Amino acid sequence: MQSILTFIQSINQFLWSGPLLFLLMGTHLYFTMKLHFPQKNILKAIKLSVTPASNKEGNNLSVFATLSTTLAATLGTGNIIGVSTAVALGGPGAIFWCWITGILGMATAYSECFLSVRFRSRAKDGTYQGGPMYVWENGLHNKSVGKFYGLLTLIAAFGVGCTTQSNSITQTTSLSFGLNPHIAGFLAAFTAGLVIVGGIRSIGNVCVKIVPFLGILYTISCILLLIINREAFLPAIRLILTHALAPRAAIGGAAGSSLIITARYGIARGLFTNEAGIGTAAIAAAASETDNPAHQAYVSMTAVFWDTVVMCLLSGLVIVTNMILHPESAAGVNEAGLTDAAFSYLPLFGNVFLSICLIAFAITTLIGWSYLGEQAYRYLTQNKAISFYKVAYIVMIYVGAVLPLNLVWECTDLINACMIIPNVAALFLLQKYLHSRI
Repeated sequence: MQSILTFIQSINQFLWSGPLLFLLMGTHLYFTMKLHFPQKNILKAIKLSVTPASNKEGNNLSVFATLSTTLAATLGTGNIIGVSTAVALGGPGAIFWCWITGILGMATAYSECFLSVRFRSRAKDGTYQGGPMYVWENGLHNKSVGKFYGLLTLIAAFGVGCTTQSNSITQTTSLSFGLNPHIAGFLAAFTAGLVIVGGIRSIGNVCVKIVPFLGILYTISCILLLIINREAFLPAIRLILTHALAPRAAIGGAAGSSLIITARYGIARGLFTNEAGIGTAAIAAAASETDNPAHQAYVSMTAVFWDTVVMCLLSGLVIVTNMILHPESAAGVNEAGLTDAAFSYLPLFGNVFLSICLIAFAITTLIGWSYLGEQAYRYLTQNKAISFYKVAYIVMIYVGAVLPLNLVWECTDLINACMIIPNVAALFLLQKYLHSRI
């Protein structure tokens, strides 16, 4: 088993240290220019996300519900722990590269969601189904690649979307509250299961109510910490910008690094956080009630904006301002501990609040990814035995909570890498259909 783990780790180290980062950043840049910088319409896109569609389609989700479902699957540990590891391994300048990845990644997210709505299918119950698998089948007339992507998505749902999230819950509850992993796993499975068994409407309704609230609550806490650390705010911005292009020995828990390492960790964490280029956001986008691909693509694009451009930046600024003001609190902590060290200065149980946020985000990720996995399962089985999938997913929430997951994490990274290739290929092969006009 150890030899298998080592082999997969070596593959991931190669793929995520260069080839995939260049592929995704190149894709982001290409479609940013191809679509004449659609990011400039972000304010209009935000307005569209809260504007009801004029042509509602039966049992499908509202545009805001699709956005909330996308954010449910992406918001969470990447914004909190991922930013911490980026700073610890790449230095403060990694925040800049993470932010740039979010800015440029919005164009790729727009493109994949546009094509997903353009080439989606309609089930017998009137609901829309889409994603890269349908783009390959309906747009490129290649069902084999569609099935391959669907299989990868299903496996990823049980990996990064299910077992790794439930394991994060048990680690947090065990360290912060001393809760037995079996009890935490059962509670996580029961809580998420109540929503999952209700299907797409239940998932959409819960995401609409919970995800914006969690995002706003975490954002407010970051702003409060930045107010508390206000004397270090401008120095933190200067440090991030100067370290991004001229890395050097840093303060606190962050190590000095080369420009390549700083950019690598910043870009990689940005890509992992918003998933632009992997294609999962396109699956949720296809369930929209609107039949205007550009309308939905702009709405889905805002998920990358909120996820990486806003929340990752705020998390990074909180970490760096704390490192400047309290370098002793960041010294000697592990890679994931910089955020925890910063939140210890939040009035009234800051670390407990952060733990609760991590647990809540993990629960919403479980729910959001259950939908993505279900759509892949429906594609592979032609909508048969959906109850079997739901039961298996809920059971795996508990299993993931009580098992060591080193191999699962590595396999998930490899699967994500495999998902990128067919998704990005479809974007280039079908780029003639893309436009940024609303």
